[in-house]
Amino acid sequence: MHGLVVLTLVESQSAVRFPGPGGLTWLLLTVTFTFTAMGCIQSIACNKSRLKRENIVVCDLSATIDHCPTVIEENSPIVLRYKTPYFKASARVVVPPLPRNETWVVGWIQACTQMEFYNTYGDVGMSSWELPQLREGLVRAISDSDGVSYPWYGNTTETVTIVGPTSKPSRFVVSMNDNFYPSVTWAVPVSESNTPLLTNIKRDQSFTTWLVALNTTSREKILLHTIKWRMRVDVAVDPSLPLGSRARLVGRVHQDQPRVLSRMEPIPPNAMGRPNANDAQVLMWRPRRGPPLVVIPSK
Repeated sequence: MHGLVVLTLVESQSAVRFPGPGGLTWLLLTVTFTFTAMGCIQSIACNKSRLKRENIVVCDLSATIDHCPTVIEENSPIVLRYKTPYFKASARVVVPPLPRNETWVVGWIQACTQMEFYNTYGDVGMSSWELPQLREGLVRAISDSDGVSYPWYGNTTETVTIVGPTSKPSRFVVSMNDNFYPSVTWAVPVSESNTPLLTNIKRDQSFTTWLVALNTTSREKILLHTIKWRMRVDVAVDPSLPLGSRARLVGRVHQDQPRVLSRMEPIPPNAMGRPNANDAQVLMWRPRRGPPLVVIPSK
């Protein structure tokens, strides 16, 4: 790291520091520029102003989905499992000194914005995991927090807490990852029969992920970046085949890469608190004939 000090003379009505032409007085101010090791430059104000977006440096922002196919597991006579590639996000952040006695948390907040998750059992019907409020358009997003660390996605590598006052910049990395690894019953979930009838799994889910600085007392939010990503899975199943050879991926093999938006997108209120997606989702059975049935209600 290298430091550079720029001396600036400004006109002042206060006591004389340096006499100037025409009877004006000048006050010597200093502004410090911090050059991070990654080549990012950020000015750090010398007064005791509040933390602002323009004072926070984000370097090496990365958002990717692993370039590998979804893996299907047929090890159990009860359920099929599949494991999708990982979505991964990370950022190197530099926060200037905090002159005040305040606490800020910097980290990742994620919300589900769209979900279709259908498991088809031939001509008998289908089961579906659903987010009723999202499906009915009552909310724009549902929190995808771990269910404990609201509003954060998690509280290990996903967040860093800075307790002021601090005398020098804070430098750190925040990272997160996410994927799907569910179980789907071979047999109809509302049947007492164990006969495998599963013929297709289709899942299409979208998320928005924000990098955020949050004041723990005032709840002031500073949005640093917005990322959009989507995961799609399409599995064809022939239940008449032996276990271990029934399922295969169809459609796309690799996922589209995430998009880092050029503009900030605000965080909907429902993305900041309870319930999270895991607690809000409902497992429905929708038979070809007859009314739908709630198999697993929301928590």
